Amino acid sequence: MSGHMLKFVDLPQATPEKRSAETRRADFDEIYDIFTTDGAAAQASRCSQCGVPYCQIHCPVHNNIPDWLMLTAEGRLAEAYEVSSATNNMPEICGRICPQDRLCEGNCVIEQSGHGTVTIGSVERYITDTAFERGWVTPPTPPRELGRSVGIIGAGPAGLAAAEQLRRRGYEVHVYDRHDRTGGLLVYGIPNFKLEKTIVARRVALLEDGGIVFHRGFDVGRDASLDDIRERHHAVLIATGVYRARDIQVPGGGLGNIVPALDYLIASNRKGLGDAVPAFDDGRLDAAGKDVVVIGGGDTAMDCVRTAVRQGAKSVTCLYRRDRENMPGSRREVQYAEEEGVKFSWLATPEAFVGDDTVGGVRALRIHLGVPDAAGRQTPEPIEGSSFVTDVDLVIKALGFDPEDLPALFGAPALRVTRWGTVQIDHRTMMTAIDGVFAAGDIVRGASLVVWGIRDGRDAAEAIHAYLERRDAAAHAEEAA
Repeated sequence: MSGHMLKFVDLPQATPEKRSAETRRADFDEIYDIFTTDGAAAQASRCSQCGVPYCQIHCPVHNNIPDWLMLTAEGRLAEAYEVSSATNNMPEICGRICPQDRLCEGNCVIEQSGHGTVTIGSVERYITDTAFERGWVTPPTPPRELGRSVGIIGAGPAGLAAAEQLRRRGYEVHVYDRHDRTGGLLVYGIPNFKLEKTIVARRVALLEDGGIVFHRGFDVGRDASLDDIRERHHAVLIATGVYRARDIQVPGGGLGNIVPALDYLIASNRKGLGDAVPAFDDGRLDAAGKDVVVIGGGDTAMDCVRTAVRQGAKSVTCLYRRDRENMPGSRREVQYAEEEGVKFSWLATPEAFVGDDTVGGVRALRIHLGVPDAAGRQTPEPIEGSSFVTDVDLVIKALGFDPEDLPALFGAPALRVTRWGTVQIDHRTMMTAIDGVFAAGDIVRGASLVVWGIRDGRDAAEAIHAYLERRDAAAHAEEAA
């Protein structure tokens, strides 16, 4: 084994320099600097190169993490990038926004032994940013054109990953998306302090240079039906994601200044991109000077509370019905939010919103966690007589997302959905009930992580290729007969 590795006993864990909470509260810049070359090599050298790499097993795309850590420690960065990008279409994005504390780093063997995890995400970001800087990242140019085309509906992580994989094989790829910029929630849902939009734009430009055609501002269902898209291509992939906000049914829910999380985040991101955003400019979606309550405990809720801090909110409180140990969001995001001044009201659930025309308070009940449910999480049970009121000027509901009614939206009644509204597929082939139409990402699995979208997009690309190969072979056999 390389003498560069297994330094975890003598070398302490370190991350790139993190800006102070006071400094980062004032802007939307990323909170960590990038590793120096020596810093990345040193931290990569802490890897134990274990025989069963739990970091790799717990990565949805099964990145060959020990290999590219060793290559980084040895200064072989071009090779490290080749290994990293072989399994992941967007390593520079996953290195920034993946919840490594729940995935690779959280399952690192030396973390379990008490030595502190290898800072995998920061090294991953360093490798790919360096690769872009040195010109090692090239467009997905195929060795030959196949003369077949695939249409992809949705330009989020699943759609972009599938587009790149298919283009590399030689397919003509067209991506249709309702937004005016490419990237889906990477652009409009995730704040800059986690993912600067130039990082997404850089990746998209690379795909365009490789010949992928993007149809921006194209809303399937309005500008064309699903059947129209099918007529243009040999196969179609639905990768729309899930955008319909879940709601909470309590008295006062119709008061003003109670808004869905995605409306709030999109307004903030558009403002940062220089767009005209009337609902932000008139104060409805601007937290400046307000007492803000965010309801929810996932990553979207953390994005909202940290955005409100940067907009200059008077106070920001996160109201969540479970405790810290049972929240679905990244623990690191909670830590960053607390550093930046966010207050957490654990074990509390809204009972009513109070006010006249606009919300003035949230009346909530304290919660006791009861027996575990089918998923193993303790069931929240309200405690009678425990009501309390939190004064508020703006309530942001971050309660998760459900699928839109795609059969109706796309004019495709033959498209089957599950009882949750997600698109039903044959999981062996990833094909929907409509021949030649596939689906992947959140629209199949429900709201999930970006890295899972990438994994699903890659799998869908392989499934589409196999389907078209089988279809062509059958056609050739029929002609020969």
